[in-house]
Amino acid sequence: MTLRLPALLYLAFFSLAHAESERLTYTCDDGSRFEVAFSADSDGRPQANLRVAGREITLPQVVAASGASYRSGDVALHTKEEKALFSDGKSRLRSCMLADSAAATAQPAAPSAFVDIGGSVTWHATSSLPPDAVLIVRIQDTSRADAPALTLSEQRIDLGSRQVPIPFKLTIDRDLIGKNAQITVAARIERKGKLLFISDSIHRAFNDAQPRQVDIKLVPVGGARAP
Repeated sequence: MTLRLPALLYLAFFSLAHAESERLTYTCDDGSRFEVAFSADSDGRPQANLRVAGREITLPQVVAASGASYRSGDVALHTKEEKALFSDGKSRLRSCMLADSAAATAQPAAPSAFVDIGGSVTWHATSSLPPDAVLIVRIQDTSRADAPALTLSEQRIDLGSRQVPIPFKLTIDRDLIGKNAQITVAARIERKGKLLFISDSIHRAFNDAQPRQVDIKLVPVGGARAP
């Protein structure tokens, strides 16, 4: 059976585009680097082909509020202009920049598409936490009085034998911050889904539209005793 000419032309074009896809390099705030090439799968769906820490990973494109997002399991990439957010599913979310970005050198600096919010979490307990306890820090929009808080970003930190205070840093997309948004930071400690400590105060993430240092003190819940 002979393929019709349009089909042959389509296959030739797709093969050429895939072969010549430019591979870009990003550098991240933790000093790591990764390379990515954007292409399409055999059905024409966009995807990102990552090369990171000796691994080759293909991420299909998923729906995003802005920019472009790609995800496979716990591995995720969100790109917007010359910046990117990257998670390998093992460590914290990384804020990354396109290496040798021509836009960064040829044009005046513009407001970042992403904003970093950092701080620390502390608590007091009469005994050590279980080694598998996890600290969860969330950036939330609490503006909707009749609905649960909307989580914009989350960081999970395995505590093990770590000492307080525990530093955190999360990055959110500015386009996710609505006009009437109330952006707050909340934290908790869980073990296998059981809540041990929680923040019981409101912690604003911004002061006069600028991100602020957020220091949170947790209080015990249930069997987690404090002095």
